[in-house]
Amino acid sequence: MLRAGWLRGAAALALLLAARVVAAFEPITVGLAIGAASAITGYLSYNDIYCRFAECCREERPLNASALKLDLEEKLFGQHLATEVIFKALTGFRNNKNPKKPLTLSLHGWAGTGKNFVSQIVAENLHPKGLKSNFVHLFVSTLHFPHEQKIKLYQDQLQKWIRGNVSACANSVFIFDEMDKLHPGIIDAIKPFLDYYEQVDGVSYRKAIFIFLSNAGGDLITKTALDFWRAGRKREDIQLKDLEPVLSVGVFNNKHSGLWHSGLIDKNLIDYFIPFLPLEYRHVKMCVRAEMRARGSAIDEDIVTRVAEEMTFFPRDEKIYSDKGCKTVQSRLDFH
Repeated sequence: MLRAGWLRGAAALALLLAARVVAAFEPITVGLAIGAASAITGYLSYNDIYCRFAECCREERPLNASALKLDLEEKLFGQHLATEVIFKALTGFRNNKNPKKPLTLSLHGWAGTGKNFVSQIVAENLHPKGLKSNFVHLFVSTLHFPHEQKIKLYQDQLQKWIRGNVSACANSVFIFDEMDKLHPGIIDAIKPFLDYYEQVDGVSYRKAIFIFLSNAGGDLITKTALDFWRAGRKREDIQLKDLEPVLSVGVFNNKHSGLWHSGLIDKNLIDYFIPFLPLEYRHVKMCVRAEMRARGSAIDEDIVTRVAEEMTFFPRDEKIYSDKGCKTVQSRLDFH
């Protein structure tokens, strides 16, 4: 029995390898070879074999909520609001078998507070290859949409790109970085895809996820954090309701937000405006320790302190928050 099972596995592998050799020349041959492998093994389908060697979009793949929660709690520092909201938003969305619209998150805060890092964590928990996945798409405003005079062209290209990729994988993730540098109007091209439509031109976008990253609103977030600090209240006492309403209005009226007078806000198509609070001295030290662990180095508290003290803090008198968050921790650690 064991020998028969081994022979079936060996035969399947041999046929699969043969199929991969001829894949570039004759796709039909690939199908026949894998079909033969399936027949020999008696239990492996075409997709079963193919997906062992290539990335597949598996709509039924469940979200590991425990792993996501652990990643957010252990890797993201000083962001209790972002941790809670992102965890609940993602798990609720993925547990819903029939969402009425795509999940749309807008992340706001100064540079170095963890917005890009969170998008990486989200991508890795949704697709095993993370940001390298064929089903995760990153747009950088200054790279992909640099010229104001080409807004119409960018809008057309963006619609075609999203339509094509969601057609290939309903669970696609789209990340828009540097939204504060995006020319107003471009993002409204995707408004139909974020709305409560069952389909748009025969394609359903309801299982896709859209994430916007922006520095816009950072001043509003910092003001609220400072107000709490000066009133002697804990940072962890800040709730989403303290920031989300003023953040959505502020971004909508900010000509440099990329969402200025956007229909996405006007029509309430952004599910959550998620504030990233400015980081304190203690959070910077956490970032230094995390970077040391990532490099396989022993934690040296003297170096941790020296790196943290090299950072600059604001406001001028209180010096509470790092003006660059943890953004320069890696480069500064190179000197120690």
